[in-house]
Amino acid sequence: MMKDKILTVISIIMEANINNLDENTSSKNIENWDSLRHMNLIVAIEEEFKIELTDDEIVGMNSYKEIESVLKSYNIN
Repeated sequence: MMKDKILTVISIIMEANINNLDENTSSKNIENWDSLRHMNLIVAIEEEFKIELTDDEIVGMNSYKEIESVLKSYNIN
C-alpha cells in the first residue's frame, strides 16, 4: 500500500516513530526534517518507487500529502 510505504520511508529517514506519522505529517511537524534529510528522503522515495523526480517536484515534497500527490502523478498506487 502506497501510504504505508511513504510513511515507512519518512519514518526511517527522519528517525521518527512510524506510529506518530499520518496523512498530516510534514516538515512543519517533524523536528528532524531539515534540508539534508529532505534530500535523503527524495533519494529514498526515488529508489523505493523506481522513479526520477524533477527539481520542481523535489522542492514541493514537504509533506505526506505532497509526496502522495506526486507519486499519483506517476500512476503509482
